[in-house]
Amino acid sequence: MQSVLVIGSVSAFLIGVATRTLYETSFELPIVLLIISLGLAVVWRLKNTPHFLLASLLFLFLSLGIIRTEIASWQFNSSVLEVQLDEKISVTGIVSKEPDYREKTVHLYVETDDDLVLVTTDKFSKFRYGDRVEVTGVLTRPVSFTTDLGRTFNYPGYLRAKEVEYSISFASVKTIESGFGNVLISSLLDAKKSFIKSLRLIVPEPAAGLGVGLLLGVKSALGDDIEQDFRRTGIIHIVVLSGYNVMLVVAFIMFVFSFVFPIKIRIVAGIVAIVAFALVVGLSATVVRASVMASLVLLAQVLGRRYNVMRALILAGALMVLINPYLLIYDIGFQLSFMATLGLILIVPQFESTAMSSSRTLGFREFFLATLATQIAVLPLLMYHIGEVSLIAVLVNMLVLPVVPLAMLLTFITGLLGFIFIPLATLVGYLATLSLSYILVVAEWFGSATYASVSVPQFSVGGVFFMYVLMVSVWYLVKRYSNNSADTLSDWVIEEESESESNKKSVASPTDLPIFFK
Repeated sequence: MQSVLVIGSVSAFLIGVATRTLYETSFELPIVLLIISLGLAVVWRLKNTPHFLLASLLFLFLSLGIIRTEIASWQFNSSVLEVQLDEKISVTGIVSKEPDYREKTVHLYVETDDDLVLVTTDKFSKFRYGDRVEVTGVLTRPVSFTTDLGRTFNYPGYLRAKEVEYSISFASVKTIESGFGNVLISSLLDAKKSFIKSLRLIVPEPAAGLGVGLLLGVKSALGDDIEQDFRRTGIIHIVVLSGYNVMLVVAFIMFVFSFVFPIKIRIVAGIVAIVAFALVVGLSATVVRASVMASLVLLAQVLGRRYNVMRALILAGALMVLINPYLLIYDIGFQLSFMATLGLILIVPQFESTAMSSSRTLGFREFFLATLATQIAVLPLLMYHIGEVSLIAVLVNMLVLPVVPLAMLLTFITGLLGFIFIPLATLVGYLATLSLSYILVVAEWFGSATYASVSVPQFSVGGVFFMYVLMVSVWYLVKRYSNNSADTLSDWVIEEESESESNKKSVASPTDLPIFFK
């Protein structure tokens, strides 16, 4: 019952957020919902019926979701810049995020006294986080546009999730002063730039661009052609930061500190490293989700508690939406990241219980099942948002994923050695280039195939819900069938294993990682 209460409350909160995000609601609605919740709580106390408690919590968190989104909306439509819309203006502000260099332009998030403005300018201009700049250009409000595949991209909503309401395109930007950013973040970003520079001195392009993408999630380093091949073959996710990248950071810190410090200090260092890594690569929804879940793993070890991956996923999602309600509807990365992780949690165990295989090692079977599960989980979202589905995603992932950890490790070592000893860095860099080039060749070869991907006709949000309802129904039937099959073993004799066998199994395998890392 406790799980039902938690899942129901979080679901009601998310429904409230989604409702207020998509529709204007009256001020009285959340108040009415709170009154109903209070009435149901009174009935529950009198009759002690769990169903009334559940209903009370549903109405309560539905109301809280609406209220939280209403509060978030107050920062919009109240700017002093509104009266200067569609006019040429000059504003001064601080570059509050790392500049996003694209193929032809650079995107700057400039924080003024009252707003956060997206500024687009010439990519050959050099800017840094913390620069104080003067921006001159026409102030506009972002508008939705139609993609090449016929999907309408809600660009205003996407920017609203980033707390941006206005934009200035083709702006003239002049740096006035530097050094106005957070000292810690500035230092981390400088270290990141130095690492990328060290790597690119040793590893040639486009392999270096892929290495940067694998380690730091910089998709722009790939170039449009390579990125398109990755999308058509369904492996674009390898350059989107995930739990695997966070796991590498944690594992590296824990290993280095294991020679000096006890476990509690190593865990604290691991959490600090997670936060630092998230700040370096940008607080995208995928990174935040993975960071929260990884931190919960470490906290569970400190507190001596069992780690429940489903509860961690729900907690991470609820916290992120509580902080920024617009992530739920407008951030596609948030949706894909959570559905992919949910697929790993729910679908992979069902596959493993029915798959005919005697191998229990981390090999091609695990890669296949994980890839298939995540592809199933995100398929409706890809069809709705992107309008293109890769027909060879599972095959290409099977060919590429086993090489990705090796490529990441070699790329990381190459960048570090570039600061210390160039000859050795060149040797390791050669191996890194081979592994990265393999991934690029596979993506290019399969991406050029005529039927690598297919376009999907546009459909409504109702179609997405219908597909997920159908998936949940099939999953429930398979799970129920699996449980019934397990019941047929009730007449088996269970023998107690020997002490030596128990000790062997108590030793954790290197592959026994939380499922969101796999």
